[in-house]
Amino acid sequence: MSATAHIPERELSERPSGYSGPNLSPSGLRLVPHALADGVHALMATIPPKDNNGLVVGWDAALIVDAGITPEVSGRIQGLVAELTDRPLRFLVNTTYHGDHTFGNMAFPAGTVIVSSRPNKENMGDLDYEKQVRSGNMYGDETLLDAVTQWRTPDLVFDGFAEIDLGGRVVQLWHFGPGNGPGDTVVYVPDARVAWTGNLLCHAGIAHMLLQGGPEPYIGTLRRMKEALPDLATIVPGHGPSGDGHAAIDTLVAYLERLHDEVLGAVEAGRTLEETMETCTDPWAEGLDPELSAALARYRIPQDVARRGMLDLCRNLHRLNVLATYRLYTRP
Repeated sequence: MSATAHIPERELSERPSGYSGPNLSPSGLRLVPHALADGVHALMATIPPKDNNGLVVGWDAALIVDAGITPEVSGRIQGLVAELTDRPLRFLVNTTYHGDHTFGNMAFPAGTVIVSSRPNKENMGDLDYEKQVRSGNMYGDETLLDAVTQWRTPDLVFDGFAEIDLGGRVVQLWHFGPGNGPGDTVVYVPDARVAWTGNLLCHAGIAHMLLQGGPEPYIGTLRRMKEALPDLATIVPGHGPSGDGHAAIDTLVAYLERLHDEVLGAVEAGRTLEETMETCTDPWAEGLDPELSAALARYRIPQDVARRGMLDLCRNLHRLNVLATYRLYTRP
């Protein structure tokens, strides 16, 4: 049986029984700048797993990573840029097509050039559908439906690799292949050894979502990333705490390899989805990885709440991954 089926045009709409996904509502969200190098700032959401952003500054221009889920959030991001630099905001990079990273595009000035991978732009064609999908993660917050009236798509696209010169600082854009989605874009600052990874790669120990692909293509993407960025030190994911880049890659590859082996084995043994759910290893059954727990301690929220919330999320995302992989491997 081949387990490397094509990437679905739309993400999986099915969810496991009792599933609870990440809360992406901007309600209560604050973005706090963390300087990772001179002119390199992680804009970290105070309530994980709400969206993080980034700012990279050169002599001539500034670049923002991801736009926020609503125009109001985009305005907050631009306000932080104005506080942190007097360089003109000339570039905005979308790491994925998902609306929580791109709906804020509409609130950036016309002179700000939006850049992303070609597959991301190709998936930004149906605003109503995307709003419907992301509304499932708003938990009663109706602002998304009213505030987002257009979906501004990238002005420039690239395929595998591109560079943006900000003046004295080059920012690399990479598309290593499909992962969480078909167009995951990594924003890498070589002189700081920092990468913004969007939904492709989170802190080691956080579950990732398989919504438009399978484990094997994802593994190939991560291995290409590790080979291409040997000096990578820190990742700033789209959601959750920052962390060690290569440790995150290794942990996710190991998880995806086991997920592939266990689900494919269950399918070949003729097990039902429910039986497969029961037999697949849950890496979070005993709790969170200690290093992830330590990373969560940086957030100014009660740590038992933070750890319990992340643990619940990881276990829910794992069940979603088992379901998505099972459906992929049983597709006619």
